[in-house]
Amino acid sequence: QVQLVESGGGLVQAGGSLRLSCAASGRDFNNYLMAWFRQATGKEREFVAAISPNGGLADYANSVNRRFTISRDNTKNTLYLQMASLKPEDTAVYYCAASSARKFRDAALYETWGQGTQVTISP
Repeated sequence: QVQLVESGGGLVQAGGSLRLSCAASGRDFNNYLMAWFRQATGKEREFVAAISPNGGLADYANSVNRRFTISRDNTKNTLYLQMASLKPEDTAVYYCAASSARKFRDAALYETWGQGTQVTISP
């Protein structure tokens, strides 16, 4: 099983960019489906993006499609989320997660979660 630690969150103005990282320790990172979810204050956790174990397939929520890019470097055991054209509604705690299953958007199938990193977008 892997352990996950996110970094890269912060405060940026609307229209700006930010890159989140998720460092994984443990075994077999390259066997896990990886994803980013987010949770805004007072709202449920929602799917943002996911990437297949070899990086060949990616899936995005409609709200972030064409603005966010998920990627992974299996040689560094690291997952990334490049965020551009940020909007105030992107403000949330962002979590990375790992799954042995192959359903990208089902949060219940992700067995390992990081502690989250706060992203705040000012108007």
